[in-house]
Amino acid sequence: MTSALLILENGQVFTGQAYGATGQTLGEAVFCTAMTGYQETLTDPSYHRQIVVATAPQIGNTGWNTADDESRGGKIWVAGYAVRNPTRRVSSWRATSTLDEELVRQGIVGISGIDTRALTRVLRDHGSMRAGVFSGDALAETDVLLERVRTAPSMAGADLAGEVSTDADYVVEPDGEHRFTVAAIDLGIKTNTPRMFAQRGVRVHVFPSTVDPQAVIDLAPDGVFLSNGPGDPATADGAVALTRSVLEQRIPLLGICFGNQILGRALGRGTYKMKFGHRGINIPVIDHTTGLVSITAQNHGFALEGEAGEEFDTDFGRARVSHTCANDGTVEGVELLDGQAFSVQYHPEAAAGPHDAAYLFDRFSTVMQGARA
Repeated sequence: MTSALLILENGQVFTGQAYGATGQTLGEAVFCTAMTGYQETLTDPSYHRQIVVATAPQIGNTGWNTADDESRGGKIWVAGYAVRNPTRRVSSWRATSTLDEELVRQGIVGISGIDTRALTRVLRDHGSMRAGVFSGDALAETDVLLERVRTAPSMAGADLAGEVSTDADYVVEPDGEHRFTVAAIDLGIKTNTPRMFAQRGVRVHVFPSTVDPQAVIDLAPDGVFLSNGPGDPATADGAVALTRSVLEQRIPLLGICFGNQILGRALGRGTYKMKFGHRGINIPVIDHTTGLVSITAQNHGFALEGEAGEEFDTDFGRARVSHTCANDGTVEGVELLDGQAFSVQYHPEAAAGPHDAAYLFDRFSTVMQGARA
C-alpha cells in the first residue's frame, strides 16, 4: 500500500495509507458525525475546501451511485477525505462503482487507516484547523509539509460561494400542478432542495450567487430562497444586499444554513467562526415558538450571534432568534415577527439525514399563499 500523511497546522502527524487519489491536498480539517450518507457529504458544496474526517469507523459499504449526488454533475467538493477503515467489498444493488474508484476518478486525495477518533478529539479540543494530506510524489520531510499547511489560506475570511455557484440560471419544474414560483439563490445549493420544492408544486428558478437583485425582483416570484454554501458569511456582502432588497419588496423569504447567516446579517446580526462547528445528521434543535425538538442535518463552521428567544429591532420590523441548538445554545434560526422571512441553520432537505424538519417547506408554502392572498 502507498503510505500517506495527514498533518495538522499544530504539528501533529497521522500516518496511514493513501485512499483515493495520491498527491497533495490542503484545506480545513473538520469532522462529520454522520453514520451514513457519505456520498451526500462528499458532494455537498458546503464542504468546499475542507478535509472531512469521518467519525463512522467503516466507510464505503454502499459504494457510489448516480442518484445520491447533492451537486450538479456529481462533483465531489471536499478537499480531502480521512477514514479509519475503508470497506473491502461494496454491498448495494444501486452501486455503479466503489467510493475509492470515484475518489480516484475525481482526483480527491484521501487517507485511510488512521485513528479518526484521536483526530476528532484533537479537533474538538483545539478547534478546526488547517491541514494537508500527502501521498506519493507529494511526500517530503515533515517540516516542509507543515510549512505548506501553515501557509494555506484560512477559512476565516474565505469568500467561497461564488466558486461553487452555478454559472447560469436554470429552472426546476414542479411535480404536477404549478402553485408557486421561487427564486433560489445558489450559494452552494444541494440538488435535493429544488426537488423538495417541486414536490410541493413549486417552480424553482435557480440564480447564480452574483445575480443582480433587480433580476430577482423582475421575476416577480412568490418567494425567495437563500441556499446553503461554504465560506465565511462575513464576506457575502452581495448576498446580504440582495436579501435586503427582497425584504424591502416584502417578498417572502426562506434561508437555510449559509442562507440563515445571510438573513441574520441583513437583519443586523454579526457572525463568528465556531470552534469546531456542527457537521452531522444527529444534531438536536429547539424551536422556541413550539418547544419542539427536531433532530437535524447540519454542516456549518460559522454562526450568528444571539441568545435563545432574543427579540431585536431591524430595518424591516421586529425579529427574534427562533431556534437554538440543544447541545451548545448556538443560534439555529431567526425570523421576522410578521412572518415574512425566516431561516434555519440546519438542512431541512435531509440529504442525508432525518426528515424532522421537512415541514419547513410546507410552512414556507403557507407564507407564500398568505402573501399572495
